[in-house]
Amino acid sequence: MSATETAIASAEAHSAHNYHPLPVVVASAEGAWMTDVEGRRYLDLLAGYSALNFGHGNRRLINAAKAQLERVTLTSRAFHHDRFADFCTRLAELCSMEMVLPMNTGAEAVETAVKTARKWGYQVKGVPDGMAKIIVASDNFHGRTTTIISFSTDPEARADYGPYTPGFEIVPYGDLTALREAMTENTVAVLIEPIQGEAGVLVPPAGYLPGVRELTRERNVLFIADEIQSGLGRTGKTFACEHEGVVPDMYVLGKALGGGVVPVSAVVSSADILGVFKPGEHGSTFGGNPLACAVALEVIAMLRTGEYQERAAELGDHLHRELGLLAGGGAVETVRGRGLWAGVDIAPALGTGREISERLMEERVLVKDTHGSTIRIAPPLVISKEDLDWGLDRLRAVLSA
Repeated sequence: MSATETAIASAEAHSAHNYHPLPVVVASAEGAWMTDVEGRRYLDLLAGYSALNFGHGNRRLINAAKAQLERVTLTSRAFHHDRFADFCTRLAELCSMEMVLPMNTGAEAVETAVKTARKWGYQVKGVPDGMAKIIVASDNFHGRTTTIISFSTDPEARADYGPYTPGFEIVPYGDLTALREAMTENTVAVLIEPIQGEAGVLVPPAGYLPGVRELTRERNVLFIADEIQSGLGRTGKTFACEHEGVVPDMYVLGKALGGGVVPVSAVVSSADILGVFKPGEHGSTFGGNPLACAVALEVIAMLRTGEYQERAAELGDHLHRELGLLAGGGAVETVRGRGLWAGVDIAPALGTGREISERLMEERVLVKDTHGSTIRIAPPLVISKEDLDWGLDRLRAVLSA
């Protein structure tokens, strides 16, 4: 067997089959390119679902991690450490908020947001104990924990994991009327993705996010924006909410916050909201650890320049122009997205999203399918225009074959 076949066979034999990766085994990576165990190079147009916004092996991030590795990597929150205050301060400033609650994974941050909203509802809004409701959108993807999949509408994510956590109301994404009708005196929060990533990079109708902001403010309900995939430069702004001039009550962040080096996530909000926690009521051994803070501080510094947001906006305009030329020509039905992020609905007659992804892999381009015939394109923000065009040429070749 080849080195690729041997590695895949071993993984299949000794790991749970909860993923179905493309048959490529990556050995090294730099920038927007990955190299497999056979020495073949591939253009990465997925970027770890936005975790690698700044590319593979970004020297600023690697150097920050190396420097911190030599000092201290973990104290637990039993003690203070010298990177924590700066991390919380800089992230709060980036978000124009006041307070940060750090965790590790995106799902942990969403769980933290849910707990925060409920606690705020009981302590501040005065909702009767055990009656708090959180409104979410259909086709959402917020993570894989038991509570989170309890309000998923994706059968693959939800089936066979019951009994499910109560306290959530699901309404259609983009439907302000349904949202208004679902609100009651016991509603404590609306939790939505400003752009739904796993659903196929779905951008809501114009005016939807401002409408959510207005409704939540009128009804004394928290607006929680899950910007784990859409935030930190991906869409051409620091946050996707900015495209419509909206500031939520709470940001949920992850993925790119750790630069693809370490898992870092956070809930960022006001002191009035995150101030509901007292010592011992919530925590994480690794949340806000020195290594995570060191890397995240470098990510924040890079974002403060605006360079990466501007790059995503400019290259994103180019990406969507080129993809738009494919739409309506028979091979591509619809293109959606914002910035360097696109969902491409392939005509079913050409194959499933998985099949198109496999054909692109043969052309040395890596993407990921979702929901039937949709592929997602989300290159690292550091990709060159020339490399992006090369990848688009490979896509055209696959679609015209």
